[in-house]
Amino acid sequence: MNIQALMKQAQTIQKDMMKAKDEVDKTVFYGESSLVKVETNGKKEILKVIIDKEQDLSSEDLEILEDMIVVALNDAFKKVDAEIEKKLGKYTSAMPGLF
Repeated sequence: MNIQALMKQAQTIQKDMMKAKDEVDKTVFYGESSLVKVETNGKKEILKVIIDKEQDLSSEDLEILEDMIVVALNDAFKKVDAEIEKKLGKYTSAMPGLF
């Protein structure tokens, strides 16, 4: 096999990987719990936290609310990870730790 052809193929794969990663980074993911909804992007940056204002929360409920925020964030992050695996898994299986 020609080394130049091999290098061209590697560059094409790299370009495809970066395009797929960019698509995931720009995608908005939503996570939910019973009191909280969150929006995050594919870089796992929090874009928005929405607390259900119809709930009558007392000071004792704040600890529960904090837990619900964590649940919603983890839900969103799992969706980011699943999308990364879906779009980049074919590339990263041969190169663990890439993303």
